[in-house]
Amino acid sequence: MNKLEQLEQEAFEDDIRIHDYYLGEETLKGFYIDGNIAINTSVSSETEKACIIAEELGHHHTSVGDIINMSDSQNRKQERQARLWGYNKLIGLNGIIKAFQAGHHSRHDAAEYLEVTEEFLQECIDCYRDKYGEYAKVDNYTIFFIPNLSVIEEV
Repeated sequence: MNKLEQLEQEAFEDDIRIHDYYLGEETLKGFYIDGNIAINTSVSSETEKACIIAEELGHHHTSVGDIINMSDSQNRKQERQARLWGYNKLIGLNGIIKAFQAGHHSRHDAAEYLEVTEEFLQECIDCYRDKYGEYAKVDNYTIFFIPNLSVIEEV
């Protein structure tokens, strides 16, 4: 089962419906409301669809109320939490390590290996850099976010 299928199964098990729907503009890719995820019909790739569903499931699990108004700092915090949930679901620090272990060092190769878009991977890296700083340690690995993404195994 690929990541899109896994997310669709998770949504089904959580009684969340996923709808393909034209959302009125190309830049709006998806949204979550009351147990429903709407994915813009302009989204054509399964990989991009999985990234959008992951974030919208993040809203299901972490957001409360109407957070459309991004001028409200609490809404921006909830948006960040939903995105972080999605990044952790599809990539996570361990996913970055696995991609490097498998020899995928470029952003393109790592994104393909992780079944995410390059944009989603870069946003994840940026979010992790903001959260952890220059690097994060996981077991005997150090993941560096600055100046470029790299993973070093400590022996």
